[in-house]
Amino acid sequence: MSDLSEEQQRDFEAAAFRRLLVHLRERSDVQNIDLMNLAGFCRNCLSNWYREAAESEGVALSKDAAREMVYGMPYGEWQRLHQTEASDAKKAAFEANRPKNH
Repeated sequence: MSDLSEEQQRDFEAAAFRRLLVHLRERSDVQNIDLMNLAGFCRNCLSNWYREAAESEGVALSKDAAREMVYGMPYGEWQRLHQTEASDAKKAAFEANRPKNH
C-alpha cells in the first residue's frame, strides 16, 4: 500500500463511496436483485453497513434514514419509481446464492 496518511485514506474512501452512491442513483435500472446475484450486495446492504458504522460510533440511525442516504430519497418512493418485478429466473438465482444475512 502507498504511504497515505490515515486521514487521506479515509477521505479517499469516503470520496469513492460517495461516487458509488451517485453511480447507483444514476443506474436505477439496475435492480437490487441484479446486484445481489452478480456482486453479493445491494443498496440495502450498503445502507445496513452505513447504519452499523454509525451505531458502532454511538450514533443512532434508523433503517429508513440510512436507506434514504443511500437511495437519495425515501425507500418507498424509490421502490414506486424504479423497482420492477423480478423474473422467476432472477428469483431462483437469488435463492440459490442467497447470503446468510438475507
